[in-house]
Amino acid sequence: MTREQYILATQQNSLPRTEQPQFYPVGIYGWRKRCLYFFVLLLLVTMIVNLAMTIWILKVMNFTVDGMGNLRVTKKGIRLEGISEFLLPLYVKEIHSRKDSPLVLQSDRNVTVNARNHMGQLTGQLTVGADAVEAQCKRFEVRASEGGKVLFSADEDEIVIGADRLKVTGTEGAVFGHSVETPHIRAEPSQDLK
Repeated sequence: MTREQYILATQQNSLPRTEQPQFYPVGIYGWRKRCLYFFVLLLLVTMIVNLAMTIWILKVMNFTVDGMGNLRVTKKGIRLEGISEFLLPLYVKEIHSRKDSPLVLQSDRNVTVNARNHMGQLTGQLTVGADAVEAQCKRFEVRASEGGKVLFSADEDEIVIGADRLKVTGTEGAVFGHSVETPHIRAEPSQDLK
């Protein structure tokens, strides 16, 4: 390159240019921009619906820090208040009702309570059905609420009635196959003793 060419190349050309400088736009334009806005709007609507459904589920199920609905988790175990429905078997160590209300168990067919030993074998069963109350165990006892006196007990060998008073009603009365020993027998007032 000669010196004159260098000077001509490095000098500012004072002649005005007739060409317009070209600007290339930076970004997304046209249908791509509309699609992007549509997807952002769709994502925003999905997030709002998801948040609303989560809040609705938390409100309907009554979630709290302590538990869910009528179910509360305490240091002693789980506390269940109100009416609850169990679709599968319930395994618990103890069931208590509140002091001012009874414990009610309801079923369409029957209520069965099973007792098992440490190996899981069935040792006793109490079934309360529509027609009968059945107990399958080695010994069945009915105790008085005051004092715990045995009123009735039954096992394979004998049946013991330990009440102070025994009243037998019915058309046939009581029939004994062997001798009966009692200190006192009386009839109802104004009825004959037979």
